[in-house]
Amino acid sequence: MARRRDDDHPGVRTGGRAEARPPSQRQLRVGEELRHALAQLLRPGELRDPALRDANITVTEVRVSPDLKNATAYVMPLAGSNADEIMNGLKRSAPYLKAMLARSVELRQAPNIAFAYDTAFDSAARIAELLHRPEVERDLGPAADDDEAG
Repeated sequence: MARRRDDDHPGVRTGGRAEARPPSQRQLRVGEELRHALAQLLRPGELRDPALRDANITVTEVRVSPDLKNATAYVMPLAGSNADEIMNGLKRSAPYLKAMLARSVELRQAPNIAFAYDTAFDSAARIAELLHRPEVERDLGPAADDDEAG
């Protein structure tokens, strides 16, 4: 039997470590279906958990593993309030939510769901704040000011 070489497989580097591949079209499609279904399930008043009963939760993204058996849902409570309490409630409700997703999304096997707090909005706000600092705005200003001074 012939031995496989690392360059036969584009996703494998030398040393046996796999490169991070972008998600496939199927992963993106399934992730978006799961995001819509989770958004419907996480509406206020839909769940019995006291932490989630009246919480407004935004599902920003769902990333699905290549085998579609695991999914990570990135969520953010409205205005970031009670984040720890809501994340704990979501972890407690994960088996129930998996069962409800299995009924609403047609897949051979419903993925296991893990919840993660989405920090993308915090990062975007931090970057915007940095870009509006006076020393950064001075550096980003038009080059015409330099021509007049020289």
